[in-house]
Amino acid sequence: MVLEGVYTALITPFNKDESIDEPALREIVDYQINEGISGLVPMGTTGESPTLSHEEHIRAIEIVIDQANGRVPVIAGTGSNATSEALELTTQAMECGADASLQVAPYYNKPTQEGFYRHFMKIADTVDIPLIIYNIPGRTGKNIENETMLRMAKHPNIVGVKEASGNIDQMMNLIMNKPDDFTVLSGDDNMTFPLIALGGRGVVSVASNYIPSLMVKFVSSMLGNKLEEARVWHYRLLPFFKACFIETNPIPIKYAMVKKGFAKEIYRLPMCPMSDENKKKFEKILESVDSIKA
Repeated sequence: MVLEGVYTALITPFNKDESIDEPALREIVDYQINEGISGLVPMGTTGESPTLSHEEHIRAIEIVIDQANGRVPVIAGTGSNATSEALELTTQAMECGADASLQVAPYYNKPTQEGFYRHFMKIADTVDIPLIIYNIPGRTGKNIENETMLRMAKHPNIVGVKEASGNIDQMMNLIMNKPDDFTVLSGDDNMTFPLIALGGRGVVSVASNYIPSLMVKFVSSMLGNKLEEARVWHYRLLPFFKACFIETNPIPIKYAMVKKGFAKEIYRLPMCPMSDENKKKFEKILESVDSIKA
């Protein structure tokens, strides 16, 4: 599986009763594809996956796969801190037609490096679907060390990593030592420029929910070695990247999609609407990014 470009970590729109808003989700999928993104990632953290039941989780993935209809790959978020649960979700996503699976590092229980290795190997050995590891120690409480990642990269079903450690030295050394067929994607919009400059091949993006065409332009310039052009894009978009974390993701990006008419301002607890003070700050940033032309 070739991984390159912008993959949108989709929000999950809800109805007033907090059920999945299927028409809205389908509309978002079409919007993303029409704006040129490389792929879709439903049921990551941005999709509020921790608050959905297993049935809802798989249904959201089914909707995205059905609406995408083969136009772009769908990388289904099916990770868990319980290996058995991750296996179940990944198997179901594969049966639904997902092109690949995003597998977050087991969270809260903080496994050893050997525990990480055995967890991902069990899934890779059991379910025949490409796996992208998701390393985000700020949320999971534990970093997947490069030595462990490189061990896992030898498995034919483990094709890449969404790297969100924030550690440039770690990213650089991973890219330097990885196999040629293992891809490193940025897990942070604001780290996209340096990571691709170092040899990464794209980003799993929160910001692209709202500005898919701008993210495509930015990343395409990086991948095309147009560094001066890409640097301009980086600094033009950086205020928005930072604003997307003015409160915990996905609160700001979902609010942005509300303002764009793609969702209602409905979250599942413990996620809740943004404070009025932060909304005012965020809306100013939205006005600024809305003025940028692709």
